[in-house]
Amino acid sequence: MTDEPPVTLAHRVPELGALELLIAVARHGSMGGAARELGISQPAASSRIRSVERQLGVSLFDRSPSGSRPTEAGALVTDWARRIMEAAEAFDAGAQALRDRRDSRLRVAASMTIAEYLLPGWLIALRTARPDTAVSLLAGNSGAVAARLLGGEADLGFVEGLAVPAGLDGTVIGRDRLVVVVAPAHEWSGRRTALTPTELAASPLILREEGSGTRQVLDAALASYGGLAEPLLELSSTTAVKAAVVSGAGPSVLSELAVREELVARRLLEVEVAGIHLRRDLRAVWPTGHRPSGPARELLSLTRAAP
Repeated sequence: MTDEPPVTLAHRVPELGALELLIAVARHGSMGGAARELGISQPAASSRIRSVERQLGVSLFDRSPSGSRPTEAGALVTDWARRIMEAAEAFDAGAQALRDRRDSRLRVAASMTIAEYLLPGWLIALRTARPDTAVSLLAGNSGAVAARLLGGEADLGFVEGLAVPAGLDGTVIGRDRLVVVVAPAHEWSGRRTALTPTELAASPLILREEGSGTRQVLDAALASYGGLAEPLLELSSTTAVKAAVVSGAGPSVLSELAVREELVARRLLEVEVAGIHLRRDLRAVWPTGHRPSGPARELLSLTRAAP
């Protein structure tokens, strides 16, 4: 009984490049012709054939000044090599078909702010680079994005919040600021002093639902000030929250990205808050150990190139 490890098939069978050379020598009847076809030197071709002969333990060609002719064993080995190369070509074609199928679609899951205010520009750029890739977008809160990725329903996700959700890897692609906003007629619009964190925590707000990135950041920022008061309204989209605030229903805390136009037009007013920093990271995320590839990787590169 021996403790030596078994010699694997990969060590007993010549690699594909050597088999390709073997077939070319048999086809051309010369080392020189095969070398020219494969773009290598004749000495390199001869050395490689000798290496195959040593590996197999048989002579494959009879060499003479007029060329190289397969031996009886060489003819058999060449025939087997052709079958292996045909199988390798079928393997390569199948792998390419899988890549083509993968690259023909991209499923993106994104939290609401990113889906509404950042992704459209990125997807337009991706469309220019990959016009044949069909893209589907699933929008939801950050918790829903994580669930879709972990459930295999999305290829790439985008979330807002304090950390990468469990089970995912990610990279920061940008940063966002949350702002307190009110309608012009709201009592806070005329304040000459900044809100305190305690005042903000005690005030009923129009908020996104639990699980949203905005809510996570706000909960964390106000945890040491008594926590958030019972919401005045709890809505499932940024657009709905914004519309409620514009109508005068009450104050809210929203992404600066989401209210930029309303602030410029003065349909909403920002109220300064002292003592806390309402900032958050914007992240691209994917299941742990499965880095984005194909169109997902290209979309990720576009987010990093954005100003």
